[in-house]
Amino acid sequence: MSIPQSGGGPIESRAQLAEYLSTGCKPKEDWRIGTEHEKFGYCKDTLKPLPYDGPRSIRAMLEGLRDRFGWAPVLEGGKIIGLEKDGANVSLEPGGQLELSGAPLVSIHETCDEVNVHLREVQSVAEEIGAGFIGLGAAPIWSHDEMPVMPKGRYKLMTDYMDRVGTMGKTMMYRTCTVQVNLDFSSEADMVQKLRVALALQPVATALFANSPFLDGKPNGHKSWRSRVWRDLDADRTGMLPFVFDEGFGFEAWVDYALDVPMYFVYRDGVYIDALGQSFRDFLEGKLPALPGEVPTLSDWADHLTTIFPEARIKKFIEMRGADGGPWRRLCALPAFWVGLTYDQGALDAAWDLVKDWDAETRDALRVAGSVDGLQAEVGGIKMHDLAREVVAISEAGLAARAKPGAGGMIPDETHFLNALKDSLETGRVPADDLLAEYHGAWDGDLSKIYAAYSY
Repeated sequence: MSIPQSGGGPIESRAQLAEYLSTGCKPKEDWRIGTEHEKFGYCKDTLKPLPYDGPRSIRAMLEGLRDRFGWAPVLEGGKIIGLEKDGANVSLEPGGQLELSGAPLVSIHETCDEVNVHLREVQSVAEEIGAGFIGLGAAPIWSHDEMPVMPKGRYKLMTDYMDRVGTMGKTMMYRTCTVQVNLDFSSEADMVQKLRVALALQPVATALFANSPFLDGKPNGHKSWRSRVWRDLDADRTGMLPFVFDEGFGFEAWVDYALDVPMYFVYRDGVYIDALGQSFRDFLEGKLPALPGEVPTLSDWADHLTTIFPEARIKKFIEMRGADGGPWRRLCALPAFWVGLTYDQGALDAAWDLVKDWDAETRDALRVAGSVDGLQAEVGGIKMHDLAREVVAISEAGLAARAKPGAGGMIPDETHFLNALKDSLETGRVPADDLLAEYHGAWDGDLSKIYAAYSY
């Protein structure tokens, strides 16, 4: 969940839009790592999703975290819809998926400590109320009609809009989970190189973290159904963004793209005002039908940027968006993977050399093939398993070069956080492969056994 922005004053010139993005530039010593991960909550006795209200519910989870661990509540319309503490947020996706949006931290060691503390807190509260949480990329059994609806105005507007622009928008909102990492850039040129590498290699992350082979109680034919869902959501705001690879791409080109993405809402005085399908370009001219005569503030621009959903995106930082939510061990591997590739210049250059000659068709084909076949994907002679092995090696070299120690200096760097991925490279199996093997083997087609076997 993106929290509504505030402040910033009215936008008086178009130049402010690119300037807003450029204010994210910071020197390397100030680069930070921000992780986000989502998980599904369920009632242990019924194996149904947690409702918002009641003694065993999402609200009870948030209140328990608030009361026992010192989180401050975030309210909307008098209802608790999130928490905040020390630069981190706990928030809700539309179907009640519980998300940790971590604080900006210096190393993967710190990030992993934060994740571990959060999951232990969640476990503690969940056990008290008879709830469980599971890390998967898609809800394996629950139908759309079984999913609860969180009391957020933003999500009501989005739900009403999704069927107008695609076939899988509501599935994305209510029945998928992801793990992401947010990373910094030093300059426009650095942003461009990182975003190009990020977009080109998202299919590798999709394959390595593929963890959603079930939907509606049976195999769905994909290793990452969550990735499949994103291909049929809303073409105006999703995808692999071939224009990012055009000569001259930079902040201004991103502004042009974002201005052409139809709006969802304007947030005023705690209320989401319906601006579905309307144009931010019209808003700049005071001609927005939802607010005639008003011009946007910088916070409106910040909000609009959160409604754009490509495989990687920029705000004042870059978000890596291609991976399924997953088991505890892999929640630290995702930020390690991308930090290793992008926070050491030698590794970033090596990653760019690997992908710079690919055309848009190759990048798109890898995205589809990684979603369907995971590490067994192959596109135009590119074998995903071989590609992933090379990419992880580059990431490992980048983490070694960063040499960020942990455990009081006892651990020399962050490379061990890639061990889960190295295991996959050795076996050729990603989480989805293990799930399918269990389903067709020990579980004998009984998918309800996934909860006991794979919950946190």
